[in-house]
Amino acid sequence: MIFEDLPTTPTSEELIDKAFSRAARAGRAKSGFEAQQSMLQTASNILSDNLQNVTTAWPDFDEVDPFYYELAHALVDVDEVRQSLSEVTWASRKVAEIRGEYQGRLRGDTDTARKVRKQAFARMADVVEEVEDDLARLGDAREQLRKLPDIDPDEPTIVVAGYPNVGKSSFVNGVTNARGETASYPFTTKGIGVGHFHRDRIRYQIVDTPGLLDRPADERNDIESQAISALEHLADCVLFLVDASGDCGYPLDAQLELRDAVEGDFEAVPVLTVCNKADRSRDVEADHYMSVAEGENVEGVLDAAVEAIGYEPELPFDG
Repeated sequence: MIFEDLPTTPTSEELIDKAFSRAARAGRAKSGFEAQQSMLQTASNILSDNLQNVTTAWPDFDEVDPFYYELAHALVDVDEVRQSLSEVTWASRKVAEIRGEYQGRLRGDTDTARKVRKQAFARMADVVEEVEDDLARLGDAREQLRKLPDIDPDEPTIVVAGYPNVGKSSFVNGVTNARGETASYPFTTKGIGVGHFHRDRIRYQIVDTPGLLDRPADERNDIESQAISALEHLADCVLFLVDASGDCGYPLDAQLELRDAVEGDFEAVPVLTVCNKADRSRDVEADHYMSVAEGENVEGVLDAAVEAIGYEPELPFDG
């Protein structure tokens, strides 16, 4: 996952302390004028390099897959992150400029050189403190984005939707738990469950969406709506589960109204209406009928989703 390996972002205070303590050690290893030169070089290198490392560790959002972009934007303000990365890049370059400027001034006796070096240190510290908030923002964003589980946006993916208690989680667990692959997304208190299954040696992702695609759009908050935008980039097929028996606690008319809204959200991919709990009631027009509790037609529904996706892996060009 592209955000998983982002390194810890240091605070401005940590950077300054590290740079100046290392510079002091470097200065003690030499004497006189050379000590001041060494201190200036050491401090500037540490500050400039560490600031640069903060920015280069982040992916270029212009090249990030749309799924991951929307996913990131659901948790953090991507524009603010970009701005902070730009500010930290500026700080790295500015520290290097200050080093070059003050290296040219390091001349004369040791006391004069020491004063010049201290002036350089003060200006470098000011630059790093100027991006204090940016470093903090990047650190917070890193902590948020590293919570996202690894998922491949290029893998064929089935999204499961429908009102609560219609059997979505039972269905997903039933077809993926044997493989022991599950994860969750931190968009809601319940998270989004992700599992995998295989057909014809192809791995498919199946996504359960508690707290997202289980109620009308006007009941979602901004973060949830943004998360759905990410899912729109990810989904290759949507299975919308309904409960015709009404045991789920939601009228069938309301369930079908939500189904129609989901079809509007995911208009670029097939949306299959699946009547679960078919052992209790089939009183709805659906594409498929199943009963997870009774093990009735579960694999058939999964096969129908795979067929609707029609995924064909790219084969190497054989010339």
